[in-house]
Amino acid sequence: MTKHEAVLEQFRKATGRLREALATEKSDIVRDSAILRFEISMDLSWKTLKAVLESKFGVACHSPKGCFREAFKQGIIEYDEAWLDYVDMRNETAHAYKESLAEELFSRLPEVLKHFDDLINALDVKSR
Repeated sequence: MTKHEAVLEQFRKATGRLREALATEKSDIVRDSAILRFEISMDLSWKTLKAVLESKFGVACHSPKGCFREAFKQGIIEYDEAWLDYVDMRNETAHAYKESLAEELFSRLPEVLKHFDDLINALDVKSR
């Protein structure tokens, strides 16, 4: 298994765990768990892109936003400002102890999950 295949599999599993959390009846614990699972999935999303860009396109990227911008440029995914917003969301999760921020983040997670699924599908095609 190549590096990009391994990290893609980790991303797929993390996204599945986020899906599980979102399918569970909401409570503070479920919300907090879903936010943590988002953090992990978000980190793996750009690290997967980084690995695919390096192995399939010979392009190096070094930051989440840089990897998403390069993925747009290489046609792995279509340009969508939401990805850059998700990077900012991920950076804000360190402050999720604020109840209002945690609620706002949690409310956006179904939308984020759809984007993660779309990215996994695109990477399945591009990483072959």
